[in-house]
Amino acid sequence: MLRRPTALSIGNFDGVHLGHLAMLSHVTDAARARELVPTVLTFEPHPRQFFADQNRRPELSPPHINGLRDKLSALSQAGIEQVMLARFDQEFADMSAQDFIEKLLINGLNARWLIVGEDFRFGRQRSGDVALLKKVGPQYGLDVHTLTEVKDQQGHRVSSSEVRATLAAGDLTRTQSLLGRPYAMTGHVVHGKKLGRTLNMPTLNMRVTPRCAARSGIYVVRVHGLAPQALPGVASLGVRPTVEDDGRILLETHLFDVNIDAYGKLIRVELLKHLRDEEKFPDLPTLTAAMHADAQHARAYFAPHGL
Repeated sequence: MLRRPTALSIGNFDGVHLGHLAMLSHVTDAARARELVPTVLTFEPHPRQFFADQNRRPELSPPHINGLRDKLSALSQAGIEQVMLARFDQEFADMSAQDFIEKLLINGLNARWLIVGEDFRFGRQRSGDVALLKKVGPQYGLDVHTLTEVKDQQGHRVSSSEVRATLAAGDLTRTQSLLGRPYAMTGHVVHGKKLGRTLNMPTLNMRVTPRCAARSGIYVVRVHGLAPQALPGVASLGVRPTVEDDGRILLETHLFDVNIDAYGKLIRVELLKHLRDEEKFPDLPTLTAAMHADAQHARAYFAPHGL
């Protein structure tokens, strides 16, 4: 059991969008008022991914908006001090609703205050719901609250599904409005095949979370973590179809007018605008010409800002 009692929210928190942030704001407010520790219970893998894999239906597994590092960072920035990362496996899926409440929430997480969405379900075959939590909560000293869905200025529900849809469409302006911040990926710079260097466009290579929700293609980007200020650049997100076919998803970023030894460093790459989809070119000269054209389009994006 966690020694200090907690104010808790439960969910997948993929993307940590404005709806999640509204929920987390209630958690931190309750924690301050009651001298509790603001805490989140989340799952790995996503429950839908677990059942999709189990049933051999990969098309039912939701694409990932962010990797675990980005999720934890966003939760921390929202004021969450503890994250319980539960492995969602068959044993977890088979847990009864009563055991979920008693063994996990009360005995495990020492929960005293809880907020979830109105449609929250838990326990084997989704047998537990908010009504059950509110019914049995008082006997455990658990104060249960719900949050109605959060809507944007156009009246649309803010959800992870909507964020995934905007990323798949390459609509990063809409993505940012749902997240409340630019969409970004974080990771360590790894060694690549140095092809960009031979084409006079060296890149910072970063592995991307599997089943990434973002559309493959070329992006205007801004890179944090290598200098006091963000550095402008252009990036390719995808599987490099012209030069290899092993299927790995990489984010390859070319920075403008700087030469930095970044191998092994942790960087955050903000995707600002989708320029075009990924293409397979007939040869390297055609690829090179396209890369230089992409760089010019990205520079034009930054030009009004003096970059």
